[in-house]
Amino acid sequence: MKVYNLSCDHEHRFEGWFSSEDDYASQLAQNRIACPVCESRSINKLPSAPRLNLSSAQEPRGDATAKIQAQILSMVRKVIEGTEDVGERFADEARRIHYNESPERPIRGVATVAECEALVDEGIEVTPLPLPAALKQPLQ
Repeated sequence: MKVYNLSCDHEHRFEGWFSSEDDYASQLAQNRIACPVCESRSINKLPSAPRLNLSSAQEPRGDATAKIQAQILSMVRKVIEGTEDVGERFADEARRIHYNESPERPIRGVATVAECEALVDEGIEVTPLPLPAALKQPLQ
């Protein structure tokens, strides 16, 4: 099993697991490798040091970017877990909640910029939260 440190053209870093170097090259050539954050298929293999399993060795420190990405993904997962996805009905459902026509609850969904501006004009608070592609799938 080969584990490679990969990066997309937006500098999102992630790991890829492959059965061999040929498997990696084949998947890369077929555009089957995608960034789990932005779905970019422009992928580069990053240099990596060999892993030595020495009992006295300390774990390498992750770089600041990877830690920040992990914190952001964790925060977004919590938002997803704590809200109801109303999809394309977001603007309508936000209005129903605001005008007490529907039970108050945290919701998320999809709305155009114009719909969000109209909601704000009505005094309805909205916060854009672009979701990474990996989080649009069901949570495991």
